[in-house]
Amino acid sequence: MARTDDAGPQDDAALARRVLDDGRYLVLASADVDGRPWPTPVWYAREGRELVWVSRATTRHSANLGSRPTVGLVVFETPVPVDGRTRAVYAEATAGEVPAAERARCLAVFDRRSRAEGLGSWPVERVVAPSEMRLYRAVVSRLFVLEPERDVRREVEVEL
Repeated sequence: MARTDDAGPQDDAALARRVLDDGRYLVLASADVDGRPWPTPVWYAREGRELVWVSRATTRHSANLGSRPTVGLVVFETPVPVDGRTRAVYAEATAGEVPAAERARCLAVFDRRSRAEGLGSWPVERVVAPSEMRLYRAVVSRLFVLEPERDVRREVEVEL
């Protein structure tokens, strides 16, 4: 991709990591089987290209993932003044309930952040039946950054 300004890809990669690491909520954009969109904020934890969260299986966004796993998401800096200086990361991803074979690893990511934020621990019993909660993840396939000082939004290749 041709660059039209003087910022390098390392700057974009650092911005993406900073926004994702500092963010607490992502806005998940899912759609139902008929294509009706539904945005939902979810508190998340991250490891690499995986963003992990917990939701009730009966929520609209959770049901949407069962029929249409392709999603978009955005994480933006908060709080920021309302003057157009927000930095953000946009992503295309594939999302769904974490398979049983990967549950322990993904739950450890979520649990580690939850405890670090003082929100308590998440043992497996909290995300399997008879609990209403389930563990979900989005695996990022494409990542974009918004850097308002340069008034650009562009795709960035970054090892997360």
